Amino acid sequence: MIFYDCATAPSPRRARMFIAEKGLEIETRQISIADREQLSDAFLAINPRATVPVLVTDEGDTLTENVAIATYLDARFPDRPLLGTTPSEEAQIMMWSAIAEGQGGAPVAETLRNSNPAMKGRALPGPANFEQIPELANRGLARVKLFFGTLDRQLQGRDFLTGDNFTYADITAFVFVDFARIIKQRIPEELTAATDWYARIKARPSAGL
Repeated sequence: MIFYDCATAPSPRRARMFIAEKGLEIETRQISIADREQLSDAFLAINPRATVPVLVTDEGDTLTENVAIATYLDARFPDRPLLGTTPSEEAQIMMWSAIAEGQGGAPVAETLRNSNPAMKGRALPGPANFEQIPELANRGLARVKLFFGTLDRQLQGRDFLTGDNFTYADITAFVFVDFARIIKQRIPEELTAATDWYARIKARPSAGL
């Protein structure tokens, strides 16, 4: 297998943490988004959508979405399951991963890409160029703050998002909460359930990768 990573981006960090939590060692190649290597002919031949992460499996499949990479690795290496072991657990993990991505990750990206001067003309990932819309940055900030509240309510009486076990949902939410620092947003101190959860995840070795 070959894993295409970018050490500075949140989406490949999700896959990187998942791989580490599974205890796997996979050949890794770095793609620098800062240097726009994702738009190079060599990388576009691997993923025409010009995004990371990418996992090329031993079977020759090219997986370009975190959920696909996680599904493949959890099924192929069932020890240390991160996607649940019962239909109910699997459903809860997928649901909270989707919530974290849509209500946490998306607005962080929306804010960053529509406000950072370095992303002028690159408001969306991928091979096509889009201009920034400042109003979307303002909306994104408001949505991130709402997401922190959503996390705190879900974590009342729980160590992790879906119960007693650390899962893919926690990876997804943690990565986007941590990346929110790029838009100068942090979980408010008064949201104690969410801040305690964040500290627990940050202490895990995989979070330092």
